[in-house]
Amino acid sequence: MIVVGSGIAGLTAALQASEAGHAVTLVTKGALGDGCTPLAQGGVAGVYGPGDSPDAHAADTMSAGAGLSDAAAVDVLVREGAARIAELIARGVAFDRAPDGTLLLGREAAHSHARIVHAGGDATGSEISRALIAQARRGAVDIVEHAFLVDLLVDDGSVRGVRMLRHEVLTDLEADAVILATGGAGQLYARTTNPLGATGDGIAAALRAGAEVADLEFMQFHPTVLAAGSAFLISEAVRGEGATLLDDEGRRFVFDTHPDGELAPRDVVSRAIARQAATQEGPVLLDATMLGAERLAERFPTIDRVTRERGFDWAREPIPVTPAAHYLMGGIVTDLDGRASLPGLFAVGEVARTGVHGANRLASNSLLEGAVFGARAAAAVGRLRLPSVAQPVSSSAAPRPPVNAPQPEPLGGDSSRGSWSEHSIPRGSLSERSETKRVERAVGKSKRRTQQLMWDNVGLLRTEDGLRGALATVREWRAAGPAPTTRAEHEDANLLLLAEATASAALARTESVGAHHLTASRALIGA
Repeated sequence: MIVVGSGIAGLTAALQASEAGHAVTLVTKGALGDGCTPLAQGGVAGVYGPGDSPDAHAADTMSAGAGLSDAAAVDVLVREGAARIAELIARGVAFDRAPDGTLLLGREAAHSHARIVHAGGDATGSEISRALIAQARRGAVDIVEHAFLVDLLVDDGSVRGVRMLRHEVLTDLEADAVILATGGAGQLYARTTNPLGATGDGIAAALRAGAEVADLEFMQFHPTVLAAGSAFLISEAVRGEGATLLDDEGRRFVFDTHPDGELAPRDVVSRAIARQAATQEGPVLLDATMLGAERLAERFPTIDRVTRERGFDWAREPIPVTPAAHYLMGGIVTDLDGRASLPGLFAVGEVARTGVHGANRLASNSLLEGAVFGARAAAAVGRLRLPSVAQPVSSSAAPRPPVNAPQPEPLGGDSSRGSWSEHSIPRGSLSERSETKRVERAVGKSKRRTQQLMWDNVGLLRTEDGLRGALATVREWRAAGPAPTTRAEHEDANLLLLAEATASAALARTESVGAHHLTASRALIGA
């Protein structure tokens, strides 16, 4: 089997399958440790103290999802969460503990209880990534780094492998099953907490292969990103600890919109901030001064360091914040075991639409979802009794190479893990490489153009006219674009495809719900 992606979902699936005795190749776009998981600050929901329960967690999840969460998927999440957290601990994740050894539990917005475990204060994702990568490197997982997913290989309606771009060479890797764990598409937007690699490659490949996708209109915008310098997330947990949001007159304005104020669901808080910032023509403020310097440095060491590096003493003064694209609730439609609509294809983590999140993700459910459904997908693949792929398969993306094409050794050195073929891309002369750099600069401009269009028209506050205009523009750009060859061009093409699909989905949903909010008049959200 092939796992594409090395966040918590992909690593969990790869480790589970490998430990069950299956041959596993894990393919990742960058290096192990890149991606969204290491950036996650908040924590993992699912440890229930006195008065709390899986049922209460499920109720909070359903409420945050604006009634569109799938009850069966939510039940799986909350019932299996404790076992997955225990497994993370067994794999070496050092969650924060009290002096008596018990797990410290935090609370975030829209949670009715403190049920969130964290590590290093605000470095939970980094600690989880460290521990899982260490296990993967020690184990039997075959790891292929710096391999960009170009397309899925489809034969007779079933997925039989992946086409990758690695070191300027197109490479086909065939397998009995593919688990996509490629993350989301935050780079669709001009302002995002996601890393540069979050270009929706897995969803785009699934769309081209004919897999069912849903709920792409539900992009969650995190309410509080530092409005100074590059996007840096200020964890939901800061407000969970008591920090407040203030307008330019020092008033807690979110209560005008929701009785829970700063602890309302993320979509509510984000829109309240956007409207207030537009009204006062400047960012709103997050005030954490009541927590004190010692507590802020202890509980949020990463945020404390970065805010100070950027010239703010948040223990003494409020800091400016703004919303940013953060998490995609939609994606490849799956069942409770991660199966997609195409045989042989599975999806886990942010790339998947499991139904857990509905129209708005509850804070700290994303890492939990990756662990729970990553494990379930690995178990489901293990139950398959598909024959090994022995013959070349056809690709829906490009012609097969000649039968006499050179056959390199598998990257991991174990031919039992997959069947390889390569399409060489000439590296070219110095002048040709200079032309490649020029093209990639042009692609960068095209990407920024797409991001701004989406931010302005398919962002936090949407109008029907804005959505129609954005859709028409994206279709023009797609029609005029050349066939991609470089990684940057493939990423740009993927973003344009997702932009079209997202705008189309937003137009199709005619009522506001959760993260999809239609307004009568266009509201400007700061550039």
